[in-house]
Amino acid sequence: MNPARLLPWVWFCAGLFWPMLAPAARADRPQSVVRVNVTSQSCDFVRPWTKKTPYTLRGLGAILLNGRVLVTGEMVMDATYVELERPRSGEKTAATVECVDYDANLALLKPADARFLDGTKPLALAPAAIRQRVSLWQIEANGELIATDGLLTSVEVGLYPVGDSSFLTYRFTSSLQLRDSSFTLPIVRDGRLVGLLMRHDSRTQTVEAVPQPIIEHFLKAAAAKPYRGFPSAGVYFTKTRDPQFRRYLGLNGGADRKLGGGVYVATVLKNRPADRAGVKPGDVLLAIDGADIDQDGNYTDPQYGRIALTHLISARHFDGETAKFKLLRDGKATEVPITLSHQRAEDHVVPPYSADRPPRYQILGGLVLTELTRSYLKEWGREWWKDAPLRMVYCDRFQNELFQDGRKRLIILSQILPSPLTIGCEELRYLIVTKLNGVELRSFEDVAAAMAKPLNGFHKIEMEEDPKEIYLDAAQVAASEAVLMKVYGLPALCR
Repeated sequence: MNPARLLPWVWFCAGLFWPMLAPAARADRPQSVVRVNVTSQSCDFVRPWTKKTPYTLRGLGAILLNGRVLVTGEMVMDATYVELERPRSGEKTAATVECVDYDANLALLKPADARFLDGTKPLALAPAAIRQRVSLWQIEANGELIATDGLLTSVEVGLYPVGDSSFLTYRFTSSLQLRDSSFTLPIVRDGRLVGLLMRHDSRTQTVEAVPQPIIEHFLKAAAAKPYRGFPSAGVYFTKTRDPQFRRYLGLNGGADRKLGGGVYVATVLKNRPADRAGVKPGDVLLAIDGADIDQDGNYTDPQYGRIALTHLISARHFDGETAKFKLLRDGKATEVPITLSHQRAEDHVVPPYSADRPPRYQILGGLVLTELTRSYLKEWGREWWKDAPLRMVYCDRFQNELFQDGRKRLIILSQILPSPLTIGCEELRYLIVTKLNGVELRSFEDVAAAMAKPLNGFHKIEMEEDPKEIYLDAAQVAASEAVLMKVYGLPALCR
């Protein structure tokens, strides 16, 4: 047969099967997403009187039924301007962040123009099950919506990007390609929203997403103003896989407990829900709200199978609700009701993040005092836990065990700005300050109060490490303030 006669058939077959072979297909659907353009400027926590260079993020927001737009919390962190854009027409309007939860990595945006979303089709929520196929929506530069196929491969409880909280996470496999406006992407099944992309690994073609149950919880809590966040119990557990440990705890079966179950209560945070309810270190948690807990801290979820017990507390309850803990104590099973509450980032001794507000600091004769936060430690880069000062990382990692004395913050000597008052001290930095003028520093508010009371005309700064004590002439400190501000271009000596 003449090869030239076969050519039209080759082109016909290619046109017929190409849409099925292409990794992403064009989606001709009603407009249910908008571009979200965000300009942000974060603070410099090492030089807390300055800010870093502004940067921009572009993503896609999911349009919801109440005229709001849903994006990830990361996208609007430290935002100075938020803008919504219609993909096809290019029409734009400013937007405000109506509600944000950085722990759950979710934010609601409200358009400044109430009519901006007219004519769009809001997305309802829908759950997803393992092995279900979904579509990850993106927008081409020309405004066309495209959908990339994805497969839900696992559901588990994992650590979210911003804070220290663990929530339910969807994991997909998808050959997602990098395109403009891809920082936040809706994940859709049958025209309904099942999640929001928050991480994508192009090497393994793995996508992690905030799932529908977490989104639904966030939206319900946001509707009941003021927003009160996801609850927690304030208790940490240890697995009980060691057979001898289980024998010691009395976990070898019995009328009130099943063989193989239960986790050991290792830490109970003071003045948190579990502590107020009487839970003690050494108790064994057997069940929550009737759901048995295994030796790894998992329970059997009717929808997702074996997942971590954290989901029972954080996503199955709201702030102020009661969870029933079944405990084993002194060989006897007992049920303890715990009224759950949200723990804010600022309630930690070392906050896991500091968003939308500048860091507090005090410059005293060239000594830069500030608060220890995770944001400060992250100034050492992506592997901050290895590169940041070890003592500071240790305090962050073990703060729940180290600081149960009612302390609110750790005050540190971050660095020295060389001046006539700090000769010989220029190399001092990364030291924990315990007292100022004899006043124990348990919060940053204590700094200002202590500075007002010099000791015999001197400011006495006491630290845990060498040199242990620094003395500054209080009169010379006051006289040097204008010079310090001029030499170092400081807008103020304190915030």
